[in-house]
Amino acid sequence: MTGRKTDRVLTAYRIGDPDGVHPIYDSEGARLYPGRWNTPASPIIYTSEHYSTAMLEKLVHAGSVLPPNQHHIRITIPNGISYEIFQTAAHPGWDGKDEGLCKAFGQAWYAQRRSAILIVPSMPARVERNILINPLHPDAAGIAHDLPEPVWWDDRLYG
Repeated sequence: MTGRKTDRVLTAYRIGDPDGVHPIYDSEGARLYPGRWNTPASPIIYTSEHYSTAMLEKLVHAGSVLPPNQHHIRITIPNGISYEIFQTAAHPGWDGKDEGLCKAFGQAWYAQRRSAILIVPSMPARVERNILINPLHPDAAGIAHDLPEPVWWDDRLYG
């Protein structure tokens, strides 16, 4: 599904360190440390559709040691923003250890500026979704976020 415009306001979440080298709402981390859906040539902003999914994604990527000073931002994607949904059935093997298929898809989406957001499944929570933002797409300028607020981790999650 490509070239569509959102017909409602979407909310997404992202977790990071507001005092870190890069702002929480930034794609530089994805350029330096590419994820499943990007390469260094396609720095995107990884977000999650739900706060709990953002926490789970952070836990998976942080391993057993969480970075200090973690805060979350709530991101508002207004009505009318262009989007694409990654169709898992059309891409067998997308969820394998080899991330090549996903990286190629994300790189093409980014380079062609097909939409401002790409909706993809979360790897650790397959029924949940992540929302990838292409900061170079003209529609991305309409996406806003709140000020960072602390994340309170329950010790039972990682200890």
